[in-house]
Amino acid sequence: MNPVYNFGAGPAKIPESVLKKAQTELLNYGNTGMSVMELSHRSKHFGEILARTKSNLKKLMDIPDNYEILFMQGGATTQFSAIFYNLVAAKQTATGAKDLIVDYFVTGSWSKKAAEEAERLAKNTDVKVNRVADTKKLTGKYDRVPARDTWQLSDPERTAYAYYCDNETVHGVEFPFVPEVDPRVPLVADMSSNFLSRPVDVKKFGVIYGGAQKNLGPAGVTLVIIRKDLVVDLSKGPLRPLMLDYQTALDNDSMYNTPPTFAIYMVGLTLEWLLEQGGLTEVEKINNRKSSKLYDAIDRLALFTCPVQPDSRSEMNVVFTMTTPELEKEFLKGAEERNMVQLKGHRSVGGIRASIYNAMPEEHIDKLIEYMELFQKQHSA
Repeated sequence: MNPVYNFGAGPAKIPESVLKKAQTELLNYGNTGMSVMELSHRSKHFGEILARTKSNLKKLMDIPDNYEILFMQGGATTQFSAIFYNLVAAKQTATGAKDLIVDYFVTGSWSKKAAEEAERLAKNTDVKVNRVADTKKLTGKYDRVPARDTWQLSDPERTAYAYYCDNETVHGVEFPFVPEVDPRVPLVADMSSNFLSRPVDVKKFGVIYGGAQKNLGPAGVTLVIIRKDLVVDLSKGPLRPLMLDYQTALDNDSMYNTPPTFAIYMVGLTLEWLLEQGGLTEVEKINNRKSSKLYDAIDRLALFTCPVQPDSRSEMNVVFTMTTPELEKEFLKGAEERNMVQLKGHRSVGGIRASIYNAMPEEHIDKLIEYMELFQKQHSA
């Protein structure tokens, strides 16, 4: 079979060696005579998978001992609600105050949706949602991380948390730095589409979370890394669904109900693969090289344009447009004929998007660039 170049934004490419290992173990994991999909989540074998996955994540990210790792369900979108409920509860428990503020940086569609969910949940409460900066309101489009002098952060005494999306999958905008907020305010980051693509100083965050289906494995599990002091009892703060409560998840080792066992297993295999690559410092070097050569091609070839400001361009989701919609259709058709799939931009913005996550080999980027150069040559006047 001819190779397929999968540029999908998620579910996305999984390292081939990870898939092959899962294939060899599919029918008989650990000489149990059963697939991982058939193992009880209460079994010794799955307990070992869960413990090993946590241990490898701690090793890769250098997670301090005052943080917990949770495996939750409902995708990253469900965390929009969980963050609001749990961190408002934590602030109310710590201060006794009810009239709180939650801060949101809005830099694309996912942070916009997170802010909108917080606004919906804040109705009929004493909690106010503040948009620290909204790129679209500032510039007319989501094409950059807003300049620091535009930020309107709230009073830290009353702020339950500050939230941002580290990498906007749809618009191809990525923070090149960690936003600085008052140390009294927990910083929350949605890292769904750039999780483990580069080293992160976990100590700067109150919560880091991300869905697995982009850089970690198949869809079905969401990883949450949370500072222990932000986990409070279900009886504290806003009434919240049991399955969105961090204390409930923690008390039950992420197994209050049946967890997505196979997805967790696949995340575990992917973490092992990342360690084999040399860890996140080495992975970052590769990702820098891959994204740089693709952006260089976009900027060099006249038919292609990246709408994102250079200092805010995503290393994971490279978005670009062409001079006419007709050319884009022709380009995408030719890409499909060359087994380059899932390059069409998100339905809300159009254009073209090449998602080049950790598992994407550099040679696949080279093939895309070769095709772009050929297309440019064929359509030059």
